[in-house]
Amino acid sequence: MSKRQRGMTKNKIERWLKEGRGQGMGIDYKPWLSVQDVPSTGRSHREIGMKVPRQYTFFSDLENRYFHILEYSTNVIDIREQYPLLPIEETIFIADDLGIKHPTDPTTGENVVMTTFFLITITQNGQNRLLARTVKSSSVLDSKRKIEKLEIERRYWEKQGVDWGIVTEYEINRILADNMKAIRNYYNLKICGLFEGISARQIQRYLSQLSRELCGDSVVVRNICCSFDEKNGLEVGCGLALYKHLVVTRQLEVNIINKPFELAKPVTIKLLEYETVQTGVDTI
Repeated sequence: MSKRQRGMTKNKIERWLKEGRGQGMGIDYKPWLSVQDVPSTGRSHREIGMKVPRQYTFFSDLENRYFHILEYSTNVIDIREQYPLLPIEETIFIADDLGIKHPTDPTTGENVVMTTFFLITITQNGQNRLLARTVKSSSVLDSKRKIEKLEIERRYWEKQGVDWGIVTEYEINRILADNMKAIRNYYNLKICGLFEGISARQIQRYLSQLSRELCGDSVVVRNICCSFDEKNGLEVGCGLALYKHLVVTRQLEVNIINKPFELAKPVTIKLLEYETVQTGVDTI
């Protein structure tokens, strides 16, 4: 969905294209818009991705939570935020065909490049396919002008043969999103700052040992992890970091979909082979 872009001109569009904005995939992708380009009314977020370790930029809490849902899904292999609907002539044509005004820059009056919040690559039945998703608060869907812009976006993706949809707060599992936010930074233990000077082989030994100690019913994670740190001579917090890594990498099965991530209350934990976990596209 188009956001208001400051001082948009044809020259700026050409310059952004030369900069590689809206182009590439994976770690090489550059979003069309940055925080500096958009006077957002929401809180902006910057996150380093788990699966694709580049910086992602979001303009609202809702976008950020949806990103966490996408990263949880085993079907998702790439996420491109603020994806431009190019060439701009395509959306201009659609707007003219609908008899509605194309989004323009309020300062220059020039047409702006519309964007979709997320272009998602998923793997399904052994093949890759694209999903386009725009994230909006349900409160704005009563606006006639918002609906007009969404219709331009919908028709653009329809012409591309890409599944497009709107995601509101009602489609986002807040518990899962918050749980993922609590553990996602432990996906890569090398950057969490607690294991400097410890070899990868030794860390793997710790992970295997802690996995065995944690599995069971009515497990109080904090108690076991604190004991683990003490008997292994580790810095306080290492055990909890290892536990979060085991959960976010799906080596341990813990219910994070509809229960808050607990450290001090009893939980049930099981060993889990990553390959056995499949999160369907119904979550995205």
